[in-house]
Amino acid sequence: MRIKIISIVTIVSFLVVGLFGCASIPEEHKGAATGAAVGGAAGVLAGAAMGDTKGAIIGGLAGALVGGLIGHYAYDQKKTKEETAQKYAYQSSMGTVLRIEGVTAMPSTAKPGEKVDLNATYAVLAPTDTDINITETREIRMGGELVGKPEVNVTRRGGTYSSTVPLFLPSDAKPGTYTVVTTIQAENAKDSREASFTVK
Repeated sequence: MRIKIISIVTIVSFLVVGLFGCASIPEEHKGAATGAAVGGAAGVLAGAAMGDTKGAIIGGLAGALVGGLIGHYAYDQKKTKEETAQKYAYQSSMGTVLRIEGVTAMPSTAKPGEKVDLNATYAVLAPTDTDINITETREIRMGGELVGKPEVNVTRRGGTYSSTVPLFLPSDAKPGTYTVVTTIQAENAKDSREASFTVK
């Protein structure tokens, strides 16, 4: 645990110097989790001191979410490539296909200091059974202002996946409605969908 905390402090130091710098932490299962600092290094400490589940995201928060935290990224495969291909009547001539099936922010209403899970379920299909590099981005806005942008780089094969990025609201989170635009992107494919939550 001590080594982990020292590593995080080192990463945070780089983020503070670079303001908009990025850092990568290996995910325990597949891919890598990264976080883009948004408007400075506030709120960058995450995950590794909170327990080992499926990797951690380091991400910056700004504006109305300064002082909040981005927690551990987690994912699960819901359907196999064959099941997903059947659902979408997929043929190899379609190339790489990404389809977001649903996004949610749960709970939809939260209080300052509480946790909001930013969830996404999406399908990945490609002509060959090879690894596909995918970037999951969640842009969090309040009143049109970008206040957070956790980003995760992962490797997927064909199938349907669900993923979660936990957002721990600061104790003084500004009340109002926050929109979350989730984008799933590969080299030749992209899909986006929007959800929202309210802080009271």
